[in-house]
Amino acid sequence: MKITWSKMIFALSLVFTAGLSLAQTPNPMDVIPDAMPFDVPYGTPISLDKAEALINEVIAESKRRNWKMNVAVVDSGGNLVAFKRMDGAQLASIAIAEHKARAAAKFRRDTKLLEDAIQKFAYIGTLDDVIASRGGIPLVVDGKIVGAVGCSGAAGSQDEFVCKFGASKLN
Repeated sequence: MKITWSKMIFALSLVFTAGLSLAQTPNPMDVIPDAMPFDVPYGTPISLDKAEALINEVIAESKRRNWKMNVAVVDSGGNLVAFKRMDGAQLASIAIAEHKARAAAKFRRDTKLLEDAIQKFAYIGTLDDVIASRGGIPLVVDGKIVGAVGCSGAAGSQDEFVCKFGASKLN
């Protein structure tokens, strides 16, 4: 294969241009926020009765939509409080549902935000207990995290939807 000077100059100009555009892109990790993000305090852990009521709401909505779910609720420390697996739900999703709930409680944010972050910042995947898959939602009562719910078994958007549905029913 013969490389001409014009091809060589063109290739070098592409490399130079790409280098300039990368050099001009600010690193979002360099931004210093005024307030600490996700600084939601932990509260009294969710009770078994409330965890089971929340799971029942999620399962009722999932049945209405014909989605087979595994549903886990953890306390504010990420410890399992209650779990139910719907008939026919994917077996691999048992552990995933609990993992999503645990990550949402420990990181004090929806797991969708971890999913988004891993696409931008690969290091997120190196942190213990991260699950970069939507369907984990912190449970907040009176401005404090009391636990989290995690759902798995369907598409991530379906998992997230029923988690948010259940969290909205927490009283």
